[in-house]
Amino acid sequence: MSTRLPGAKYKSVFDAGRVLRGRLMSAWVVRHPDAGRKAGVVVSKKSFHDAVDRNRAKRIMREAFRLSVENIPEDSEWILVGRSSLRGKKTADVAAELRWMCGRL
Repeated sequence: MSTRLPGAKYKSVFDAGRVLRGRLMSAWVVRHPDAGRKAGVVVSKKSFHDAVDRNRAKRIMREAFRLSVENIPEDSEWILVGRSSLRGKKTADVAAELRWMCGRL
């Protein structure tokens, strides 16, 4: 089963989600019984000018979500929005921040 959030659900998560802000990323989270622990990833051109950097940031955030899956509630849908401070960080740093966000949820 895929952990990726379908594009059609982004608007509903942005509209109804709770915002958690961290140093490296912001997250919008919606919890409901049929959610199924999925995540979408967004990185803007304003924060990361080069496509290579944007793709690396998205890849790191998806991997951090996969590594932190035991801490993430099963009935939640997430949208992770990368900040420019994410540049040059390791997956472990992003996973640690995601676990911190789960603790605040």
